[in-house]
Amino acid sequence: MARILIVDDAKFMRITLSNILKKANHEIVGEGETGKDAVQLYEELMPDLVTMDITMPEMSGLEAVKEIKKKYPSAKVIMCSAMGQQKMVVEAIESGAKDFIVKPFDDGRVMEAVNRVLS
Repeated sequence: MARILIVDDAKFMRITLSNILKKANHEIVGEGETGKDAVQLYEELMPDLVTMDITMPEMSGLEAVKEIKKKYPSAKVIMCSAMGQQKMVVEAIESGAKDFIVKPFDDGRVMEAVNRVLS
């Protein structure tokens, strides 16, 4: 069981992801709506894993993952986006993300990414 922080500007997506993760007995320790939330909540909660949307107001997921990885190099982040573009995937991984899942979420793919990143 891992302590997971979910960051996405769409409440529906946070709920969907939360349900998938809870079914696998993971604990959702916090939720955020912006990249700024992600950085702040990471420091407060020190989760085992963060799932983060790329496109968000105030600060993008890509900027947030760079910020988090700068201070906490061992942070584990999985990026989420409706845009499964190759460029975004590459940029997310180069920024320090460990994996990438595309919306709409497939339960199996989400758990595969989570288990791989946590192991």
